[in-house]
Amino acid sequence: MKPAPFTLALPKTLPEAQDALRDPDARIIAGGQSLGAMLNLRLTQPARLVPIANLPELSGAAADATAVTIGATVTHAAIADGRTPDLEGAILAEVAGNIAYRAVRNRGTIGGSVCHADPAADWLTVLIALGASVVISSNNAPRALAVQDFITGAFRTALGPGDILHSIRIPRPSPTAHWGYIKACRKPGEFAHAMAAVLIDGETRRLVIGATGGKPVLLTGANAAPEAAHAALADSGLDAITSHMQCVIVRRAFERATA
Repeated sequence: MKPAPFTLALPKTLPEAQDALRDPDARIIAGGQSLGAMLNLRLTQPARLVPIANLPELSGAAADATAVTIGATVTHAAIADGRTPDLEGAILAEVAGNIAYRAVRNRGTIGGSVCHADPAADWLTVLIALGASVVISSNNAPRALAVQDFITGAFRTALGPGDILHSIRIPRPSPTAHWGYIKACRKPGEFAHAMAAVLIDGETRRLVIGATGGKPVLLTGANAAPEAAHAALADSGLDAITSHMQCVIVRRAFERATA
């Protein structure tokens, strides 16, 4: 199939893109790795597409002593190749390098992945575990939200009419932090069937379980442990085989973090 007819806006700046989004039937497109397929299958039929991949305001990346900030339209490949700042241990490059296939990484963007909010997306699980936040540009004042609050459910976010994800801010873990991330796929490049990310940094403990079919499950403090994960998964509605797989992945993420 081919997409339903639509018009194309060609904004050159972020304000122009926001003006184009005043049309309630307009839809943002960046890398198009998810939206393109949905358009071809006519699962979505926007009257207007607003490309933002070339907007300079969204394509930068910067770092300071406390955080790394990555623009929404930075590609997975740019992160995987080390063309953007990273955290200690090249955490972000490792995650990006294991997303789908090279062709997808060349076009797909970190902001597009976060906004698409697929439960099996790597960035959702990782960014929540790292305590990241997003900066949203809107027709009103810009605002920041923790990624955990930005994701409201499967394929749902807190973006409102005229909102555009501007960037993602990722705090730097301390030099003594422990990190573990792992996912299980039927074969490389496919969507994950189970995934988990663990951050142990002083008094901060986060365990995030992704690929549950809904919003990633966040466990903190004393609950950020394999035993608590088993109880949380029991209430998630997953079938017994998938729940068992998730528990195995959680344990392996902890083993990586504490190795």
